[in-house]
Amino acid sequence: MTAELVRGQNHPLSQARLEIRISAGTPIVAVAALGDENGRIHGVEWVAHPGAPTQPGLEVSRQAAADHRLAVDLDAVPEAVHRVSVLLALPVGGTGPVRFGAVAAPFVAVTGLDGGEVASYTITGLEAESAVVALELYRRQGAWKVRAVGQGYAGGLAELLTDQGLAQAHQLAGSINEAVAQGLARSVQAPPPRTADGDRSRQTAAPALGPDQGGTAPQPGPVPPVSPYSGQTSGGPGQPAPQQPSYQGAAPDPNAVTQPTAGGPIDYSHPRRQNAAPPPPPSATPPAAPGQPAQPVAGDATGWSMEERLYNQVWGMFEDLARTTAAYRSAVDFAESRMDKELEQVLSDPRSRIGGQGDAAREAARARHAQLVAQAQEALDRDLTQLAAEADVVEPALPPAYARWDSPVWHAYRVPMEIPMALRLGDLHLPEADRIRIPMLVRLPLERGLWIDSGSAGSSDGSFTDSHAMSRLAMETAVAHAARLLAVYPAGEFTVHVIDPAGSGAQPLAPLVQTGVLAAPPALGAAGVADVLGRLTQRVDLVQMAVRGGAADSLPPGFDTSQQLLIVNDFPHGFDDRAVNQLRYLSDEGPAFGVHLMMVADREESSGYGPLLDPLWRSLLRLTPVADDHLADPWVGHAWTYEPSLVPPGSQVLQQVLAQVATARTKFM
Repeated sequence: MTAELVRGQNHPLSQARLEIRISAGTPIVAVAALGDENGRIHGVEWVAHPGAPTQPGLEVSRQAAADHRLAVDLDAVPEAVHRVSVLLALPVGGTGPVRFGAVAAPFVAVTGLDGGEVASYTITGLEAESAVVALELYRRQGAWKVRAVGQGYAGGLAELLTDQGLAQAHQLAGSINEAVAQGLARSVQAPPPRTADGDRSRQTAAPALGPDQGGTAPQPGPVPPVSPYSGQTSGGPGQPAPQQPSYQGAAPDPNAVTQPTAGGPIDYSHPRRQNAAPPPPPSATPPAAPGQPAQPVAGDATGWSMEERLYNQVWGMFEDLARTTAAYRSAVDFAESRMDKELEQVLSDPRSRIGGQGDAAREAARARHAQLVAQAQEALDRDLTQLAAEADVVEPALPPAYARWDSPVWHAYRVPMEIPMALRLGDLHLPEADRIRIPMLVRLPLERGLWIDSGSAGSSDGSFTDSHAMSRLAMETAVAHAARLLAVYPAGEFTVHVIDPAGSGAQPLAPLVQTGVLAAPPALGAAGVADVLGRLTQRVDLVQMAVRGGAADSLPPGFDTSQQLLIVNDFPHGFDDRAVNQLRYLSDEGPAFGVHLMMVADREESSGYGPLLDPLWRSLLRLTPVADDHLADPWVGHAWTYEPSLVPPGSQVLQQVLAQVATARTKFM
């Protein structure tokens, strides 16, 4: 039976290996600290945090999220440790809330490895605090207990760690905030919140809610638990309630891995669809055979237009794949953990050394492990088959803004009259489901700049190492992204500028230059850099003053009100200190006032500036010109492999599309 604690109350712990589950209404940072009998932290090596996620007996999440799974092994902590404190903090330097009083009360639960809840605590009464000691596990007379603490600190992690007696509190707090900022920069941008009727629904579990990066929370499907020793966070590109998922992937019952609570295979249909949006034509959805899942249909999601419905469906597929993979990994981790525990018991029992009892027990443990893994694989394969079928019908139905460059829709391309909801920047996939590609969609107008990393050492399979070829491919990737942006905006509503100080990108830039879609030829040399940056900086200043002064309609006659994109190649070649500061200004202030940045650069080449440029790189969404597993989702922290959206070799589709854009631009002007 679960003990629902209040502040100051304690409860005994009968298990040494535990999982601490945290749910909050916004992405938060989770930290675990070891303390002596007085609660004092002796050094930074006694703290597990996103920058150093594992310490003896502890493992925490590597990034900020609204849902966390922390692993604790009390038998593995040092003898000098008498207290394990769970610390929560709001990320600093972002756009999210800055005090716990502005978000839902965080919920913390201590569970065993079998998923059974031991104790829970809802942290209420917080107002101006930005960091809090949620609870502590403490040793008393050889036994461990958990105590609900709820002590908040308005001064954040630095004040909290100082109060815990850590001499390097401020330095460690800075390191934690830096690690969290880097983790957010590597995250896939989450979709905007949906209404309650916009949720994707599975019939296998009650819904649990997940995070998004903006501090608001759509309500995606269920969040399966993740192994406490897998190094993955859990949670939900999605205000979570203090609610535990009903699907317990770590439960000892093998049926928990494979049998949905409602019976039968997973249903990916949207039962509330007709309550939120006009239904599709009656003939659009083929009837399903009795006992079989509904046949997938393109646009089978909520929304008042097919574009919105397809957008929501793509994000729903992303959520489904993230969570079904997390459930599989959790089940496999549990199977391995249980087998290890059973083998340890066999070795520690002297009776197992007599006769064949030990061999039989070991074989039985391995057989149970194999059975659990097989059942988890069966459940995963069933889900992936359904998702693959959905992907097969969704991909051909995507409009140009969402489609790959090899899609036939580009052959019927016409310059649009309206701006689409989103833009495809590439594909995402996981190793367990390599055949399923999920389009990576970002909302328009862009909220973050883009960084095409030309300094990657190679692709995810290690097959790409030539630095010159990588730089060229990075520029080709930037051109493909810029062309797609030009193609999805109405005529005259998107303008592209290029800075290419050394002229090294001339060949990849040829499609943009030859078709005449650029505002001006690529700027060369230091003088060209200064001219373009000066004009765009002045534009941001002017629009910013007009908007903040309530005079947005009083801009000078002939002022170009279109969205502006600046492509920068070969940074920092041709940049002086003034130009660098202007670039940082455009990165920070530009997106809100219609100026967007696309960097094609190797970060190492600008290392001479030191930490000055760290905020610049963190503000940009890092993309790669080759497949690379550097992106993470905001739910469970999976390492997603990103593949850029490139034009097929030998295809003329890019030139044809840009020619239409140039013609429409000429007529518009």
